[in-house]
Amino acid sequence: MSTVVRHLVNDIDATAYSFTPSRIETTILVAAQLLVMNVDFNNDYTINVEAITLSPDPTDTSTKDDAFITLACLRAACIILGSEIRKESGNAISIKDGPSAIDLRGVTQTLTVLYKDLCEKYDKSLLEYRAGNGVVGQSILGPYSPGSHGIARNYADHRSGGYFDH
Repeated sequence: MSTVVRHLVNDIDATAYSFTPSRIETTILVAAQLLVMNVDFNNDYTINVEAITLSPDPTDTSTKDDAFITLACLRAACIILGSEIRKESGNAISIKDGPSAIDLRGVTQTLTVLYKDLCEKYDKSLLEYRAGNGVVGQSILGPYSPGSHGIARNYADHRSGGYFDH
């Protein structure tokens, strides 16, 4: 899971990681702890952030849980990028001295775009998982919803001159 999170936050240079393995692992566990409070998974996870343990292992073949892995990694990436934005926002300064200027206010813009994108993906993935991994909104279609308007009027409703009228 650490590899997935590193790719999500663009920390993939093994010779110069921005985040220590301990920080990545701890953040994954924090994300997992927040996740299991709100979502029911196929496995019952025991998470101890202080001892850095997660049981059962969601990456093990006998207890593989792709939904948990995806949601926990996306949430961990959001946590990491959110903390980086807070840290970098303290460095957002603008200095002008005659014709020379240094402007570091835009430093957090790239991080903010990435943060918003990953958190939107997390929210969407969470909603899809809660909806039963089907097409989001598919279960909402009924005889009075706009998506089924053509079906109800043109094919199934004989009183309105539908397809089955003779």
